Amino acid sequence: MPPKRRLGVVGLGEGRSILSAARSSPRWQVAAVCDLDETLCRQRIEEFGLDRWTTAYDDLLADPKIDTIAIYTPDHLHLDHCLRALAADKHVICTKPLLDSLIGADRLLDAARRSSGRLMVGQSTRFFEPMINQRRDVEAGRHGELVAVDAHYSTDARWFLSRDWSTGTTFSWLWNFLIHAVDLVRWYLPDVDEVTGFGTVSPNTLRAGLDRPDSLRFVLRTPSGQLATVSGNYTLPGIDQRLEPSIGCLIRGTEGSSRADYPGLTYHTRFAGEGPRSHDFTALSGHYFRFEGTSHHAGEYQNYLDYFATCLDSGLDPRPGPAEAIETLALLEAMERSLAHDGQPVRRSQILADHNLLTLLPPTRHLRGRSVGVSKQL
Repeated sequence: MPPKRRLGVVGLGEGRSILSAARSSPRWQVAAVCDLDETLCRQRIEEFGLDRWTTAYDDLLADPKIDTIAIYTPDHLHLDHCLRALAADKHVICTKPLLDSLIGADRLLDAARRSSGRLMVGQSTRFFEPMINQRRDVEAGRHGELVAVDAHYSTDARWFLSRDWSTGTTFSWLWNFLIHAVDLVRWYLPDVDEVTGFGTVSPNTLRAGLDRPDSLRFVLRTPSGQLATVSGNYTLPGIDQRLEPSIGCLIRGTEGSSRADYPGLTYHTRFAGEGPRSHDFTALSGHYFRFEGTSHHAGEYQNYLDYFATCLDSGLDPRPGPAEAIETLALLEAMERSLAHDGQPVRRSQILADHNLLTLLPPTRHLRGRSVGVSKQL
């Protein structure tokens, strides 16, 4: 086992899950934590048996014993916090979304190229057990040629509307919630380009003083004609997670189809030579959900922390990295633009061109056959 890597965590609200993950992992040691809220720092120190905290981010960056910074601060701070960590030659893991807009994306790509540190975005849904198994089956070719991907994320998040920051100018149900489903689509169809979509604002959102679409429907297409759908609902009551999983990814191919669910720890398949099968991973619920029901993601975070450590030890670039994450953000902006223009088709490539990013990004290639993916690293 390689030596433990030393982690500095900034942002101790959402960062609670990464602290649980690192404390349970044989690959990591929490060296110090940071938050502007001194009371929260002391609370996390006591909760996880830690001994170092600070309210100054520069303290983490100046510590030569910390090799990796975990960023779980509000979205509008991600650019500055990532730039400063990379300038200090730290490895970086940043929660999604990597940025709250494409402004500054060019600076981040340049900083990532110049730094000796590597940056990974914590797209946690990729690291949930059913999604890991689905990815493994895709990489093994069990679906044949991929034809269509359907992903959704729906949850009754009306509690968000009571938070002051939910009515801020940068808050978006698409960027903060639907990004999980969008990332799953791009994981399998990375060259998806054209998008058209519609959204509506529910009376529940309007009564909270927020005029922002909370029920969303999109159709996406790759240059070769593969299709995807993405949908989400965020201020309406759900039925039951056993009938309506919050997150789902359904992949249809020429040789088989599969559906991975969250948070139900179930995976359903039908491949050539076998009938329908359901795979139940509820025995792992203690790993994935450690406190407050299923509202935190410590197990997924531990999986991607350990994956990140494996990549760093092996000299591999972790996924998603900054380029992949920025392309996903460009797709989100294309989706927003389509919403604003009554479903008019918009291309991700055009968004990248508008921000002068096309020449800064590597070409996007469709997943073909086996690849070095998350299932190979865990």
